[in-house]
Amino acid sequence: MRFTIPEDSANPILPRPVDLPNPFDLRRVGAHPDYWYPLAWSNELAVGRVLGRYFAGDPIALYRSAGGGVFALEDRCAHRQVPLHLGVVCGDELKCHYHGWTYDCRGKCVSVPYLGKERLPNGVRSYPACEVDGMILVFPGDPHLAQSRLPTSLGSYQRKDYKTRPLYREVACHYTFMHENLFDMNHQFMHRKQMGSIRAHCIGREHGEKWAQVEYSFKRTEGKQSLGEQVIVDLVRKRGEKKKDFRDHMRIRTDYPVQSLKVWVGRDIQDTQDPVLDVWLGYTPTDAEQRTNRTYGYLSVKKPPVPGLIHAVWPFVVWFTENIFREDKEIVEHEQRAYDAQGADWNNEIFPALRDLRAVLARCGLRRTSG
Repeated sequence: MRFTIPEDSANPILPRPVDLPNPFDLRRVGAHPDYWYPLAWSNELAVGRVLGRYFAGDPIALYRSAGGGVFALEDRCAHRQVPLHLGVVCGDELKCHYHGWTYDCRGKCVSVPYLGKERLPNGVRSYPACEVDGMILVFPGDPHLAQSRLPTSLGSYQRKDYKTRPLYREVACHYTFMHENLFDMNHQFMHRKQMGSIRAHCIGREHGEKWAQVEYSFKRTEGKQSLGEQVIVDLVRKRGEKKKDFRDHMRIRTDYPVQSLKVWVGRDIQDTQDPVLDVWLGYTPTDAEQRTNRTYGYLSVKKPPVPGLIHAVWPFVVWFTENIFREDKEIVEHEQRAYDAQGADWNNEIFPALRDLRAVLARCGLRRTSG
């Protein structure tokens, strides 16, 4: 390893290796298309409406037919390549805004107003699309794999004993930064204004071919709980039981390509009780270089025993979580800017659990040759 050493420096700095420390660049690994990715909320797409979305630079037009079904087509008319999301829904078909070329839900061109039926051109690509728990998901890869990988639920959205709020961010960073940020709770120092000083302790880690998980316990070293924190963690404790009697802890898991975070109070690792906090997150890259993503998710909090109490304190949960997510968004965008400025991955990652995660992301993703 060769180093660059500044000469006659009044302020000596640590030498920096000339050769890249990470010859395999995780930021050049694309999200693998053979999985379902969220592209929109169900309530964004009314009957007869069309939305334009992207997956890794590929334009996709989502539309809801007269019968209520959701379909996804390549967002380019086969004629003049203009966006199909400018078009008009006619029954189960989508008509291009420009010359009225019409496509069915499979992407087949079924009508050109000024040509006969025998002279119809080729159509456009279609994508498997579905709705799960109020989200519209699209399968950009091999359609033969779509059914076997279809999720049946997203976190605790369907459970009536939880109160759930949607999470959404447009984030200017590679999706792997998102996975790493959530997985590594050693960054709690960054949230000190929201939570006081918290020290995370890794109490276990596991990983497989397509998944990795890590568990933490926490100790507050300075400051006090915010109201949002208290709502999430303390309202479900049994009356008369003290915080110090508990082994509260968190589990974060990546099941490629999605992520989850769960928090328990008073839970031994072997127990199966419900978490007090259950977060589900999906990251959809938007541009071809995958330096930006749309983050979709659900945050579910276990309802306390007192009826209606969760609704009264919910604004504190929203305020607390919004501030946490804002700080996370800002820091991962700083990471992306640093990567872009340096032209490569100079990260010096030493946390074993994060190294597990990076190996999963590298193994499951799709290596890009440029960008």
